[in-house]
Amino acid sequence: MTQIIESLSEISDRYDVLFCDLWGCVHNGLEPYAEAIDAMRAFKAKGGTVLLLTNSPRPRASIERQLNKMGLPKDTWDVIATSGDSARLAMWRGAVGEKVYFIGEDHDEGFFRPMELAEDAVDITRVPLAEADGIVCTGPFDPMADPSVMRPEFLLAKTRGLKFLCANPDIVVDRGETREWCAGALAQLYTEMGGESLYFGKPHPPIYDLARRRLQQFGRPASTERILAIGDGIRTDVLGGMGESIDTVFITGGLAREETGTQRQPDPEKLQAFLTDAQLSPTYAIGMFR
Repeated sequence: MTQIIESLSEISDRYDVLFCDLWGCVHNGLEPYAEAIDAMRAFKAKGGTVLLLTNSPRPRASIERQLNKMGLPKDTWDVIATSGDSARLAMWRGAVGEKVYFIGEDHDEGFFRPMELAEDAVDITRVPLAEADGIVCTGPFDPMADPSVMRPEFLLAKTRGLKFLCANPDIVVDRGETREWCAGALAQLYTEMGGESLYFGKPHPPIYDLARRRLQQFGRPASTERILAIGDGIRTDVLGGMGESIDTVFITGGLAREETGTQRQPDPEKLQAFLTDAQLSPTYAIGMFR
């Protein structure tokens, strides 16, 4: 049975590490949440480690610059692991071939920078779809356009047997009050059309493997029972944490705000109905990260 908590401080003594989602938990795409800042600082003050675990398709250095620009204080977190870095590692190891067709926006060009972890990296060349060995997707060309606009390209790709590397499994994200499509929506469409999609972010194992490697590099390895995953995505953060046998905190005031009837806290009956429908049972639930 999922326990509704009032704040992280109620349970923080049980854990050494937070695997903390960003969008919808720490910030809204425009600015950080003050209560989340306080919660992370309090956890670190007790000696805890905060690892930001995000399905962003960007490298961790890009995420750090974004967070600094947004105004998230550096003393609230310790290390970052991104879906983008997990997917980049696979790309440089040849997961979808050497000639790739890129789907994404200009600000995701950093995806193609070399990685220090990618030993024996292949030579990656970006080419038109007709010449490609595979597809790399960091997100739609236009995050406001319905994914179905890609059907003609996906039909050609599926016919040629191209694999689709998805750098962000999220379907949608809320930037302030505006909902945008993510790479996961395109991967879902490609799979529905009969193509093969490869995922590297939450809830899939590769990003958790990367997170543990980042902890090891940082000098703060932790046993599974001492890690707590926090996120607002029931099919990403919660499902992924449960799949790794990690305790989870479901932030109900994010993507599922309406379904869970969340004001400051979720409506218990609506929350239970939502979780029953999802067939998932996070360890804890809270309206927002605080």
